[in-house]
Amino acid sequence: MNRSSTYPMIIIGILFFVFGFLTWLNGILIPYFKICLQLSNFQSLWVAFAAYIAYFVMALPSAWILKFTGYRKGMVTGLCVMVIGALLFLPAAWTRTYGLFLTGLFVTGTGLALLQTAANPYVAIIGPAESTAQRISFMGIANKTAGIMSQRILGAVFFFNADTIISSISSAGEVQREQILNAYAMRIVPPYVIIASVLLLLAVMIAFSKLPEVNEQSDEDLRMSAEDKTGVLQYPYLVFGVIALFVASGCEVIAIDGVILYGKSLGIPLTQARHFTEYTLYASLISYASGAVLIPRYLKQQHALMLCAVWGITMSIAAWFTDGWVSAFCVILTGLSTALLWGTIWGLSVRQLGRYTKPGSALLIMAVSGGATIPLLFGRLIDLNPLRPQHSVLLLLPCYAILFCFAAWGYRIHHWKELSFSRRLKTI
Repeated sequence: MNRSSTYPMIIIGILFFVFGFLTWLNGILIPYFKICLQLSNFQSLWVAFAAYIAYFVMALPSAWILKFTGYRKGMVTGLCVMVIGALLFLPAAWTRTYGLFLTGLFVTGTGLALLQTAANPYVAIIGPAESTAQRISFMGIANKTAGIMSQRILGAVFFFNADTIISSISSAGEVQREQILNAYAMRIVPPYVIIASVLLLLAVMIAFSKLPEVNEQSDEDLRMSAEDKTGVLQYPYLVFGVIALFVASGCEVIAIDGVILYGKSLGIPLTQARHFTEYTLYASLISYASGAVLIPRYLKQQHALMLCAVWGITMSIAAWFTDGWVSAFCVILTGLSTALLWGTIWGLSVRQLGRYTKPGSALLIMAVSGGATIPLLFGRLIDLNPLRPQHSVLLLLPCYAILFCFAAWGYRIHHWKELSFSRRLKTI
């Protein structure tokens, strides 16, 4: 990383820290809402749906906003939207209304979508394309460190005496149960007042920073995009990258946000299972640190992605064949692979897009909606298989298979005509 990119990378690193603290807080919110709102696994995973579907809804509008505001002002706007989303948690807690909580998560996700539509391509184009995964690995370290902090700090707040509360609810009368649940729901208020204040302070800091705008179009990119490309969908490797990121997001959210529910479904007490998200984040942190060292000096991005896919398949199969703590830790260990999926897919997908970098990045951000839809199916499979919740893990196998195909083949397709069967016959 050269000196000219150090300052903007520090600023973006702070933003990725914020991403991590709020995004991986969902791993706590899912079981927390399940208790205080008395939800099923499927219903509680609507937390992930509300948070991640915002990326799908807002990605293209975010690209349009960034076209007029630039990266810095777009980041400030995203932070201000997140403040509004965080503040919605206050009336939601007072009324114990799930719909209002989900609205707050959606609004917060909307701000995150704008921030990430700006921040991810900024990291990608601030330096050489071949080291994109390395730079995103540094961002990932900030992201996952913040996630661990949110688990450690807020997990202790939300799950203090959680098993005792669950036991009290089951034996209490209707009036007493409502009193217990109302008091438990109010635990979320002080943390979200602090979160809203920090987000507002960060917005002011970014507004007055000297974060430089960057030129998205190198001479090579201009030649590439001027050849025969008239739209962003004419880049097959980007389209395949969107599909890959969709399933990768689902894998990551299951491993981080869904692992507590999975552990509890295996009969592990919540006071112990609540640490599982933190363990997955530690695994991800190790993987990000390895990626920062190995990519691209010792390991190419596509080879790293291929290894991650193989590891994910191996751990998923192991989780299905085992029980209890062993099965839970196999899911946790998929965090070693999910950590590098984001950076490698971004690096392989946004290269040489030139003037299509912003819309291409918006499509990739839309793919984060995989974290909304795939975990919902995961939760539903747990509900349908209470005696054998391991069946839900089989959902990860086709996802990792798609990632392997992108790493082995999809990222190399520059023109749709390369998919022609007759053309392939001529090359044999």
